[in-house]
Amino acid sequence: MLIPKKGKPWLLTDFRFALQAEEEAQGFTVELYKKGLYALLKKLLPTLNVRRLGFESHYFLHSSVGKLEEMAENIKVELVPLLGLVERMRVLKTEEEIKLIKKSVLLNEQIFQSVHKTLTPGMTEIDIALALEQTMRKMGAEEPSFETIVAFGTNAAKPHAVPTNRVLKNGEIVLIDMGLVLGGYCSDMTRTFVVGKPKKKFFQRLRVVRKAQLAGTKAIRAGAICRDVDQAARKVITDAGYGDFFGHSLGHGVGLAVHEAPGLGSRNRKKLRAGMIVTIEPGIYLPEWGGIRLENMAVVREDGCEVLNEDTTGLDL
Repeated sequence: MLIPKKGKPWLLTDFRFALQAEEEAQGFTVELYKKGLYALLKKLLPTLNVRRLGFESHYFLHSSVGKLEEMAENIKVELVPLLGLVERMRVLKTEEEIKLIKKSVLLNEQIFQSVHKTLTPGMTEIDIALALEQTMRKMGAEEPSFETIVAFGTNAAKPHAVPTNRVLKNGEIVLIDMGLVLGGYCSDMTRTFVVGKPKKKFFQRLRVVRKAQLAGTKAIRAGAICRDVDQAARKVITDAGYGDFFGHSLGHGVGLAVHEAPGLGSRNRKKLRAGMIVTIEPGIYLPEWGGIRLENMAVVREDGCEVLNEDTTGLDL
């Protein structure tokens, strides 16, 4: 995408995406390149009187930057790396965007609830992950917003476990972290539960994680410092004796991408602003036992936050 200071923006693509670009890129001038992107830029930029060209350096491979620099030098254009320009523009969501994300969240929950009812001992992690992603497609999602995580028992101690052929046993922990894209906007949710009769220790630890989630949720409001929100949840887990087993940040922003600013981490001194959407996902991960994570999404408001989730699996303690 090429956006001049004046005039219509350009979408530069090739034959494979020509029809799709014409249909979906309303308001853009679509230009196809036959000899490569950089050859087209070399021809196009002088006609637009471009003297300085900003580029999203975070998304360019080192080899691509070299080609871009060579092209720019040939036509005397100054390159300016842009760090997080687009991402900063996306941090605050409009009310219309919030409605779209809410729809994504609720569809994600419906799919979870639909598949959750079918879970029985004997299924594998891969079986369940596949069922979730197939149901996403059937119920109107464009795609998963990330690779679905399904982890049983001790596998749940891995925060980003990859589904395997491990077979579910009666009374075993199941951790599911799933999300989808609907209307271009992402959702992200984690639930942890037991198929069969859970042991007392599971409920004790689940209560700790849920209390941490509630403490983090209560701390979210416009003006709150991100690391203070993280600390509010982390203190609950630390006070319960599990501080060494909660090693990731409390949450992250969600929007057109599933991981956006702001980060609710212990080193982030930035303040939350109304209109941001964040996850609240504390966890406890014990290698010899398993793991528990609970994740909801919330909109930052002036006087608090609005939780977008309605599913209460594992949350009513």
